[in-house]
Amino acid sequence: MTTREFQKKQPLSILFAYFKPHRGLFALDLVCATIVALIDLAFPMVTRKSMYDLLPQQQYRAFFVVMGVMMAAFIVRALLYYVIAYWGHTFGIRVEADIRRDLFIHVQELDVSFFDHNRTGQLMSRLTSDLFEITELAHHGPEDLLISTLTIIGALVIMFSIEWRLALVVACILPVFIAVIMSRRSKMGAASRNEKQKTAAINVGIESSLSGIRTARAFANEDEEIDKFNTANEEFKVSKRAFHHEMGVFNATMEFFMTLLSAAVITVGGYLIMRGEINYIDLITFSLYITAFISPVRKLANFSEIFARGFAGLERFAALMRVEPALKDAPDAKELTNCRGEIDVDHVSFSYEGTEGEGVLHDVSVHVTPGEMLAIVGPSGGGKSTLCQLIPRFYEVSGGAIRIDGEDVRALTQTSLHRAIGVVQQDVFLFADTVRENIRYGRPDATDEEIVEAAKRAEIYDDIMAMPHGFDTYVGERGTMLSGGQKQRVSIARIFLKNPPILILDEATSALDSVTEVKIQHAFDELSRGRTTLVIAHRLSTIRSADRILVIEDGRIAEQGSHEELLKENGEYASLWRTQNGAC
Repeated sequence: MTTREFQKKQPLSILFAYFKPHRGLFALDLVCATIVALIDLAFPMVTRKSMYDLLPQQQYRAFFVVMGVMMAAFIVRALLYYVIAYWGHTFGIRVEADIRRDLFIHVQELDVSFFDHNRTGQLMSRLTSDLFEITELAHHGPEDLLISTLTIIGALVIMFSIEWRLALVVACILPVFIAVIMSRRSKMGAASRNEKQKTAAINVGIESSLSGIRTARAFANEDEEIDKFNTANEEFKVSKRAFHHEMGVFNATMEFFMTLLSAAVITVGGYLIMRGEINYIDLITFSLYITAFISPVRKLANFSEIFARGFAGLERFAALMRVEPALKDAPDAKELTNCRGEIDVDHVSFSYEGTEGEGVLHDVSVHVTPGEMLAIVGPSGGGKSTLCQLIPRFYEVSGGAIRIDGEDVRALTQTSLHRAIGVVQQDVFLFADTVRENIRYGRPDATDEEIVEAAKRAEIYDDIMAMPHGFDTYVGERGTMLSGGQKQRVSIARIFLKNPPILILDEATSALDSVTEVKIQHAFDELSRGRTTLVIAHRLSTIRSADRILVIEDGRIAEQGSHEELLKENGEYASLWRTQNGAC
């Protein structure tokens, strides 16, 4: 389904749409549930028939045959419950897998700004615990509802055919009981939604604390992290307690009505026996049917709980699937092919969402020729990184246009645009995998030989071969088992594999020591050869060889020219150069 279809459909319609590919298993589950309900309905009637006809007439052989048939039916019933448990859960798992697939794909399609405002822990909660509740609803919900409905309605019909007055007693109590269940369901749903929100908050806290464990230890703030976790954990306990309170009230009400049914039937039945209007056999039959009510009523209670929790998860899933990417390909978007690397920034202005009036860039224009190295410098917060994030269209310009090879980036498919641009950032992200697979990420179909060649060009090959398992060495979470320089060179090898015509180096060496920086600079020189390269740098010594230097200050271009030209102008760049080189 598309995002628009999710926006138009109600949550239950969305869930049923996921049933369609697996309708065979769903039908099998419901057929088995129906047969189970029919067997449960048959036993009291068979018992009544035996006590009325077979035993009084001493038809003992027929009695044992009938009991044998019932035993066989109960064996079949047990086998059907195995089918329900195994294949029913298989159906639920397949539905869950389809939902998780669509949700993950949808999240991948959302733009960068979405992740600026949503925490990873919350998204993890929606991809895990919420989907488990939806699975339980998909499997147990229809099955429990069907068994409960068939058993209760079937039992009432049979009871009315035996003794309408006793059946009327049950029929009068039952609607009140069902009405109470329905009234409690909404409260359970609200409590479940609150509990899920608190669970997501805990996931956020855990994700944040584990990611920042080194920072916490560096500042000796473990107790602070524990206190924050305990606060969130207490809120979770309160929300869980509220849900269990609602569930407890529900179960207590159910137990009360179950005992009330039995007591009412025995009381009225005893009165009718005193008047000689029914016999003990009919009263026993009624008692068996009241006992038969226990299982379906419990299933109905289970359905209410599953529905409350599952529907809350379903609503959260639907809400996320209804989020439209802020950046979408135009209907007639073109592929960027044979990119030459020409970039035009045409009177571009930009403000982050929710910060209108506080623009980051103001009427910026610059032309970059194919193969040119353009260095971008200036004070922190001036808009350097923002400008470079607009070129691959991570964000949408607020005004003006950005063109690559004469094509507005908004008229190009984002996939082809991102293929043409390689980005190396200061904060390198490595996956918790081997060195080999982290390099291969630059081009998933790359051969091992190509990976080795990329490592050599990035000047990381010798370091890799000195590692315990060479290219198969595990790098740890976010690459923590590698040094800063090694992580940076792995990311450079990744870009060598990708081989993009446009390269963006976003302060890629600012966090490294001078010795490591010199080594990596050789790799960058090799990487940038023959490509259009944009370099954001704080250390001006690293960009002296740039074809042109752009000085951005307060979101505007303050100066531009070569290193020598800007020193002669004696402006902002010259001031920054003197500051970094200790000149007066």
